[in-house]
Amino acid sequence: MGMPALACRVDSAVPPPGYSAFIAGENSLATAVPFSSSTTTGAAAVDSTNSNSTHWSPAHSSTLYRIDSWGAPYFAVNDSGNITVRPHGSSTLSHQEIDLLKVVKKVSDPKSVGGLGLQMPLIVRFPDVLKNRLESLQSAFVSAIQTQGYESRYQGVYPVKCNQDRFVVEDIVKFGTPFRFGLEAGSKPELLLAMSCLCKGNPEALLICNGFKDAEYISLALLARKFQFNTAIVLEQEEEVKLVIDISKKLSVRPVIGLRAKLRTKHSGHFGSTSGEKGKFGLTTNHILRVVKDLLDSDMLDCLQLLHFHIGSQIPSTALLQDGVSEAAQIYSELTRLGADMKVIDIGGGLGIDYDGSKSGNSDLSVSYGLEEYASTVVNAIRVVCDRKSVKHPIICSESGRAIVSHHSVLIFEAMSTTDTAPSMNQINLPFIELSEDARSDYWNMSDAVMRHDNETCLFYADQLKQRCVEQFKEGSLGIEQLAAVDGLFDLVTKIIVGTEPVRTYLVNLSIFTSIPDFWSIDQIFPIVPIHRLDQKPEVKAILSDLTCDSDGKIDKFIGGEANLPLHKPGNGQYYLGMFLGGAYQEALGGVHNLFGSPSVVTVLQSDGPHSFAITHAMPGPSCADVLRVMQHEPKLMFENIKHRAEEFCGIDAGSCLASAVARSFHNMPYLEPGSSCSLTAMNNGGFYYCNEEDYYAGSETGANEDEHWSYCFA
Repeated sequence: MGMPALACRVDSAVPPPGYSAFIAGENSLATAVPFSSSTTTGAAAVDSTNSNSTHWSPAHSSTLYRIDSWGAPYFAVNDSGNITVRPHGSSTLSHQEIDLLKVVKKVSDPKSVGGLGLQMPLIVRFPDVLKNRLESLQSAFVSAIQTQGYESRYQGVYPVKCNQDRFVVEDIVKFGTPFRFGLEAGSKPELLLAMSCLCKGNPEALLICNGFKDAEYISLALLARKFQFNTAIVLEQEEEVKLVIDISKKLSVRPVIGLRAKLRTKHSGHFGSTSGEKGKFGLTTNHILRVVKDLLDSDMLDCLQLLHFHIGSQIPSTALLQDGVSEAAQIYSELTRLGADMKVIDIGGGLGIDYDGSKSGNSDLSVSYGLEEYASTVVNAIRVVCDRKSVKHPIICSESGRAIVSHHSVLIFEAMSTTDTAPSMNQINLPFIELSEDARSDYWNMSDAVMRHDNETCLFYADQLKQRCVEQFKEGSLGIEQLAAVDGLFDLVTKIIVGTEPVRTYLVNLSIFTSIPDFWSIDQIFPIVPIHRLDQKPEVKAILSDLTCDSDGKIDKFIGGEANLPLHKPGNGQYYLGMFLGGAYQEALGGVHNLFGSPSVVTVLQSDGPHSFAITHAMPGPSCADVLRVMQHEPKLMFENIKHRAEEFCGIDAGSCLASAVARSFHNMPYLEPGSSCSLTAMNNGGFYYCNEEDYYAGSETGANEDEHWSYCFA
């Protein structure tokens, strides 16, 4: 007896797409036959902002991706559906906006058509944004000081650990010169970096020396003081005070000393682990009193001039901020009472940014305040305590790294390919599938459920049918073609009844471990958005999978608590995604997992030219040879080994030419090159291989530097 056709109907008012009709003999299913259908799938339900994709606008995309919430005032969507950068924040004029897609095209287009020919992925830096962030922070504190009648000044420093890139640090020193903005170092190389960059800075700019210290670190800091840098050595451990006392006497340098206090105030988020009584850093009240005594005994108590503390990164609310600053101001006042010549209170970092646009005080991803409210809270907390204690208002210093650099750079990468969706009806072919009795029973039950419009039961038996067929496949009684057909049928049934497209995986030309290390290490989530096609409705729910051979190399958590990201279906051209607010920490923390190196980097300034921007600096990402050297390999020796192997097995002439293709790989970046072709062409000439014409002439032109390019291409 043959199995009947499956007359599927999901909704009593709207007939859905059909399944195949399973018509065959006692133990088999026949090929599919179509039946009339119509239903709404999840592709049209990715976002309910506008159900008609033909009426989709850039404004809808801005709402969908929350761009105005996390991106203002630096990022927006233009009428063409592209992300734009507003380099001067809210002061940016319309003609000054920079189209990110135009930047990417200029950078990635071949040199033959006027581009720079750089390979993706790409970090785009915007120094104008950096300058605006710095000025906005300064302005917020100046306003709070003037409004509250505070009788001192704000003088910030940038903690270079957030992003030690030379051009970033040099720009911060340059932009901060008018208001004495300085640098903070936490290690010996960072101190050397800071000393070098501050040679061109304001002579009154602070050089804060944090971190654990040995004799060499302290000697460097004291030499910086001798070189007339405004250096302050912040004691992290009680033992460091004796080193400072001894070495300063040997070098005949009168140091400026600070203490890092271990506050009782603590916030409960992930970033609060460095705060509180059990925090990693700082001195307890007992430690502080012993340090004061040591300095007093050495006639150096007047050198103690700075108090430093750190509540933790991403302070979520001003209530917590006020508690911590007030506690620190009490310690500052007590140190003044004990005879220290106190002048500066360094409130550390903690000024947070809103990664998800929620403006929530209950999340590591957001903060419930802005720059102005932050500054006002700090100034008020210090002023109230100092006035009550009749203590002179101190200089306020902060180490706001994340808030300064996060917005200034954007990581751009390509979506290379995607997994398939459920097949269409005419793609499912089920000829002669040998089913078990149980599987045939599941089919009958599924068919009955469809006729009763019982979607839940239909899904249950569809799943059970699939699982039984999987077991048959494992036992060897079902072929792979038949199993694939059953899988396709199940996906189609699920798509029709559930009414949503399955989540698809987009392969992206990126290493998450290298470029977004905070995502896999601490679950830090960053805004990720297509930088173009935002005038079109995204119809796919997606997660992102990187190039690494690692199961953790995926992004499946997005802002708003979402487990997938709305994306567009792949088109004919490149599809570019941007990761935003990642200018702090990501570059310094990234590794070389699978030997994927860092991205290419360009610096873009706003200009009055036809495209509103000028690329002032471009640096290709590390080549395969570069990342191999990081792991102690010697690329030239590696190449010689491979070349000799090629000549041994392919002959001298063919082997040498084949080796030239290997040389090219050494010099290219490790990432994928979309649209690239093989550099070798097989000719009907007895098995010889020749480089393609472009590579041959490139090799000829670089013959003078053959050793450098390892080119062994002969005609």
